[in-house]
Amino acid sequence: MKAAGRSVRGGLRDRLAASDPGLLRLTAGLRTVGAVALTLAVLAAAGFDVTHMVAGAMSAMVSTFAIRERQRGAQAVTLAVGLPVALVSVSLGAVLSERVVVGDLFFVVLIFCAVYGRRFGDRGTALGLIGFQVYFLSLFVGASTGTLPGLWAALTVAFACSALVRFAVVPVTPAGLLQRLRQAFRARLAQLVSAHLALLDAGPEDADKALADVREGNARLHETALMIQSRLEEGTPDESTARLVQRRIADAEIAAERLGLLLLSARSAQRADTLTLHLPGAPAPEVGRLPGPDDATALLRRDLLALRALVVRTGTGGTAVAQLRNRLLGYRDEENLPPASPAVRDVFRGIGETARAVMGLRVALEGPQDESDDSPATARSREELEAEDAAIDAGEEAEAAEQPKGLRRPTTRAAVQVSVGSALAIVGGELLSTNRWYWAVLTCWIVFINTASTGEILVKGYRRLLGTVFGVVAGILLAALVGRHTWTAFALVLLLIFAMFYTAPLSYTLMSFFVTAMLGLLYTLLHTYSWEVLVLRVEETALGAACGVFAAALVLPVRTDRRTSELLVTVLERLAEVTEAAVGQLSGGPAGDLLDKARALDQALGDLRSATQPLTHPVTPLRARRTTARYVVALLETCAYHARSLAATAELLPTHPSIAADPRLRGAAGRTVRNIVTIADRVADEEVTAAVDTGPSIASLLGGDGGTGRYGRITDRVLRHLERLDEAVVGLARPLRVPVRSPDR
Repeated sequence: MKAAGRSVRGGLRDRLAASDPGLLRLTAGLRTVGAVALTLAVLAAAGFDVTHMVAGAMSAMVSTFAIRERQRGAQAVTLAVGLPVALVSVSLGAVLSERVVVGDLFFVVLIFCAVYGRRFGDRGTALGLIGFQVYFLSLFVGASTGTLPGLWAALTVAFACSALVRFAVVPVTPAGLLQRLRQAFRARLAQLVSAHLALLDAGPEDADKALADVREGNARLHETALMIQSRLEEGTPDESTARLVQRRIADAEIAAERLGLLLLSARSAQRADTLTLHLPGAPAPEVGRLPGPDDATALLRRDLLALRALVVRTGTGGTAVAQLRNRLLGYRDEENLPPASPAVRDVFRGIGETARAVMGLRVALEGPQDESDDSPATARSREELEAEDAAIDAGEEAEAAEQPKGLRRPTTRAAVQVSVGSALAIVGGELLSTNRWYWAVLTCWIVFINTASTGEILVKGYRRLLGTVFGVVAGILLAALVGRHTWTAFALVLLLIFAMFYTAPLSYTLMSFFVTAMLGLLYTLLHTYSWEVLVLRVEETALGAACGVFAAALVLPVRTDRRTSELLVTVLERLAEVTEAAVGQLSGGPAGDLLDKARALDQALGDLRSATQPLTHPVTPLRARRTTARYVVALLETCAYHARSLAATAELLPTHPSIAADPRLRGAAGRTVRNIVTIADRVADEEVTAAVDTGPSIASLLGGDGGTGRYGRITDRVLRHLERLDEAVVGLARPLRVPVRSPDR
């Protein structure tokens, strides 16, 4: 019973870790709710009225979510500086409340300074956010000079409670966060193996859904890998350990994605295209039973279950786990491969490679393992891992890129845009309501946060308006249920705050829904609730979103096409860098920092994927552009997968016995790099007339030496990745309208 209970708890823990990597959303929700609840308790015990309690609750919420630094010392400094900023802001709000014109002009200046402060990093962003939100708070609670002493006390209590909850009640250390992210990576890797199992057993009618689950598993695993990458520096004791973890995470991610591709190829009548794994909605190839004897399918199912067990088990695991590991790693040395078709045997080899990556990940995360039960194949894999670990050294820091100046700087442009939009929102909001006009300003401010183009602002404004409409309905129902029960209303406010922060990274519409429902309860507590107030909230939200879109479209606009083109050029440049560096190292050139270059490519691709959301949104009327954008992003993800694989293979050169440098690769793959650069130049400048070259396959360009000698040990995998990368790059030319030149033309 105890073992079963531990198994259930472990399963629930893994599901939670997989759904919320690093427990970042849970931590944000608990911190905010804890700070608000503690603030309410202190203020209630001190005898403050409901208005000051509402002000304290909103201040606690702001002082919690505004702090974004990762180091605890930096968080403490920002929180300490944020308190006087908040006190000055609420004081000015109270003093200027009677001077309408001056107060409005100051609000616009404050908004400009708050947005412009983002150029100074996380601290500048946090202080600007605190200044704006607290000024808004003073308008919300109707602050006046007579109420300032009580508001100062409420804000001081709120900041103190926020600090107490952040550093004592719900503490988060960089090392602890990284450990939880590692657990999330392990859990998501196990989920991906489960998706592989479902794909193995899927019939023709279930193949598309099974493939969609594999796609989602790959994307979620990649997301967690990037989150780990961004926190390695703060969460590990030294740079060598950080690079070791980075390498093992990359190995496991690449091996798992390759295993899915091999399995899909084995289920299909022909080798599956890598693009199939990256293009959303692409139909699965026609599938049937695995070729070969049924025993091979049963063994494959057994070994996928064993692989999942290796992933989820922590610690030594005992003799049973060692036997599973030994059997799976034996496939790398062609041991015990069942009689089956070449495609099915490739899947078994892929399981062996994934098991080796899992073992490397376990060593990197948990330290040395028990080697007493190692088979010869396991011992060889362990020796390879140890040799690779010894070869890992610190890379050079990348030079900082030159930043644009003046109005070309994103923070300056955004500050001007949001100031103009807010001025329009103030004028329009005053016409709608002289008492609630600030809701339009708040919406205009919010739609500019984390957006960089007119299309992104339009989509965000639409989502906020949609969430607000449904939130008004919920607010009416909750206000009717709660009535004048103050503490019941506060309890529901806490619940809605938690839901707001827990769902914020998942859905902006959901977050807006919970915010609006919470405001309905706050109005009830302030005795200002009415149907007209909530309807006015929708009108002001629509006005603020419209003003934001108008300002973004006419004031220093950044068109979505321009934004995506700039990011596309960046992705192509990063892709060329990774490919050239990996091929150079595979050709015998000096070692470089390949994994960092690959992660820079992943980051650039993630930025492009976010920027194309306005083009791929379901409500967009431009269906052809939506299809093209999805296709281009999927092709780039395919290119990135092959480039990552080449980079990981190139880093094995000093230690792996079956891989040796081949100088011929540089010339054979040079066409691919030139094509990437040509496409980037064409996207950046339409006047460029160069064309993409096609020609013989890379394998044929290498010639043949019978597979013998030093150069004959270049693995088929390297050639396969180079071939697929070359094909994907040529495939990019058509949707991007770059001419393709054949050798005979």
